[in-house]
Amino acid sequence: MLEPAIRHRVLVATGLVWLVAGSTLSAQDGGLPTREQALAALFPGAEIAAERVFLTDAQRTSIEEISRVDLDTGLIARYVATQGGRVIGRAYIDTHIVRTKRESLLISLADDGTLKRIDVTAFFEPRMYIASDRWLGQAVGHPLNDDLAMHRLIRPIVGATLTTHAATDATRRVMAIDQVLAETDQ
Repeated sequence: MLEPAIRHRVLVATGLVWLVAGSTLSAQDGGLPTREQALAALFPGAEIAAERVFLTDAQRTSIEEISRVDLDTGLIARYVATQGGRVIGRAYIDTHIVRTKRESLLISLADDGTLKRIDVTAFFEPRMYIASDRWLGQAVGHPLNDDLAMHRLIRPIVGATLTTHAATDATRRVMAIDQVLAETDQ
């Protein structure tokens, strides 16, 4: 029989694991959304145009300075959502390594560049490390600034530190890409 204080700690730790893993099991069991499903749900009735953007060296440097995150590629997958001839949002695929395996996030932005939503479209690490939709929604409605960082606007997940840092870095990187591309699109 465990002492009450130790039993309480075990129950709290178990609860935290189930909180993190619980939301991931339903996402995994039902399958993660495809890019098309996520885009259709996010921009209903909009026309979605897929683009491949090749960044210049100057753009890459600018993105890394703005985001304070490394950019591993110069090829960007971007989706532009329009409705009635007006851009209503953009989404980007960011694929990166979490610990030893890949994760792909579809990071969607409103027309003003603020975060609209993050969807996990591929996750090859163990299920217990995937971030929940609730955690991924912490920065929704926010722009890229110094507060979009761990231990500021973004709360960590116990036991999934690498996942939270990878997702936060990806979000900062995508928002910086969008900002730099918006400057060149004008």
